[in-house]
Amino acid sequence: MPKMQATNLKEKYNKEIVPKMAKDIGNKMAVPKIEKIVVNTGIGKMTIGKTNKEIEKIQKVFLNDLALICGQKPVLTKAKKSIAGFKLREGMPIGVKVVLRGKKMYDFLERVIHIALPRSRDFQGISEKAFDQNGNLTFPIKEHIIFPEISVEDFIFGFEVTIQIKAEKKEQAQELLKLMEFPIKQNG
Repeated sequence: MPKMQATNLKEKYNKEIVPKMAKDIGNKMAVPKIEKIVVNTGIGKMTIGKTNKEIEKIQKVFLNDLALICGQKPVLTKAKKSIAGFKLREGMPIGVKVVLRGKKMYDFLERVIHIALPRSRDFQGISEKAFDQNGNLTFPIKEHIIFPEISVEDFIFGFEVTIQIKAEKKEQAQELLKLMEFPIKQNG
């Protein structure tokens, strides 16, 4: 019985995707590349009307869970200015974000593609409309509990994942993610 060889996403990109896309494009240097992945979520609505102790507990849950999901310590983002209509004061924590690059980026992407999205309820694929004009992909994950590292203790929250791709055309970025087996559904 032949030995199964497990290849990760980075190896697949370098050994299979780059040569195939370079052949289509005609230039190896013009092959699209994932630059970074940004994972962020807002905590502002959950902290309104809470005591400082409750706010600290909420922040701790968000920071710990995103650290488990991403494999990297998240950063707490704070309000730059006060907005009375939103009951927002300057310096209040309003979100949590993680910027992934390199090995952690590919590890996270691999877990999203092969583990998390298939576990998502009623998942039909990511729409091609989720790509912006530059070829970057932004999609929501409605429940953070689709990651196996997470056990529900307090509450369920969603977050947004942005994959920043360096590509000449939007179609090349879409093709890159399709070759990486990203679940993108055809519109129409």
